[in-house]
Amino acid sequence: MINIKKFVKNAIIEDNGRGDLFYDVAPKGRFTAKVITKDDGIFAGEIYAKALAKTEKFECRFLKHDGDKLKKGDVIAKLEGKASILLSSERTFLNMLQHASGIATMANRFVSQVEDLEVALLDTRKTRPQLRDFEKYASRVGGARNHRLGLDDCLMLKDTHLRTIKDLKSFIKDARKRISWVTKIEIECETFAQVKESMEAGADIIMCDNMVPEQIKEVVEFRNKNYPNVLLEASGNISLSTVRDFALTGVDALSSGSIIHQATWLDFSMKFD
Repeated sequence: MINIKKFVKNAIIEDNGRGDLFYDVAPKGRFTAKVITKDDGIFAGEIYAKALAKTEKFECRFLKHDGDKLKKGDVIAKLEGKASILLSSERTFLNMLQHASGIATMANRFVSQVEDLEVALLDTRKTRPQLRDFEKYASRVGGARNHRLGLDDCLMLKDTHLRTIKDLKSFIKDARKRISWVTKIEIECETFAQVKESMEAGADIIMCDNMVPEQIKEVVEFRNKNYPNVLLEASGNISLSTVRDFALTGVDALSSGSIIHQATWLDFSMKFD
């Protein structure tokens, strides 16, 4: 919760600059307002908005909660406080909710395509700088699961890493002695030959990168027969229109940056009573 408090405080500072010019001339007394959605989708951002309300000292009662479906015209929340506070917080409050809800909505669209299948839908590290925790939280609300949060929770060897490694098997053997005993090693592969080499070298997870479903099915068959404990992830060119085809290959997980970087904000507005 400490990071969330810091996040919302910095967001308020960013918008207010040296101080909201309306603050000192705002009408006195307490006012009420409501937040209304102009779009259908999935709601997210509640815990951040609540932290903002607490920080700025206005009352906020949510009628919709993280993961709830939204219909155009729904009242999301009711607010009460000084006009100066409500109005100086308005844009930051709405931005957080709109951004998070847009990602949750996109994640939910992906998940709905494969929810009847035994496959995990993952986001990626393609997030906006300084917003990773926020955006990946919104992705989870929409039903997706997080891939790596950073470079410190899985040793992933992508094509650029592999160009620096001469002997993959020796590299992995040495790496096992340095990284945490519980840390997995994932290797990005673009060909069947790379898959075979990586499994033989001791990879825990294979990422089938930019392969078509027919290629991935061959990898799945090979894994099932020879390395049943190795996890398979498909990535690259996975969109709403193709996600189900990739899921039907039999991989354990699908990852798509589109869940976050192609999400469109939902449109919310604040109206004073």
